[in-house]
Amino acid sequence: MPRTHPPERPWLLGVYDADGGWRGEAAYVVGTLLGRAHCALCDITHSPVRRKRAWDAMVGRLPLPMQVVHRNEVPEQLVTAVRQHELAAVFRVHDRQVELLVDADELARLGGSVDEFEALLAARLVGGVGEVGGGGEIGGGGGSA
Repeated sequence: MPRTHPPERPWLLGVYDADGGWRGEAAYVVGTLLGRAHCALCDITHSPVRRKRAWDAMVGRLPLPMQVVHRNEVPEQLVTAVRQHELAAVFRVHDRQVELLVDADELARLGGSVDEFEALLAARLVGGVGEVGGGGEIGGGGGSA
């Protein structure tokens, strides 16, 4: 079950472009082998066999807590806002607002690099998101992303 965060504290949410659970994982593996599925955030967080140690270390250095979930595991109160964006993506969640920080195209351009992801995310957290934008109000919706 995804963790919840106090509404007064901002946090980061990464959403994979894949479903969780054994069926979702199996579908993703088969889709990847057939060239029909790809998740750039998965490439950043995982090697072919496990989560990257560099990812774990990077998460530990972030100034905000970060949670990464599959699209069918997005917390119910965030589904509507997250569905406005192509996945995979990374969002900042704070005060009932969901702000897109890194979009799917940007994640793809990072080529699976944890270091490049960290640099991009750090720049976004310090300097804002510029033209990426596209936040949304939390609320409504239900079901899965």
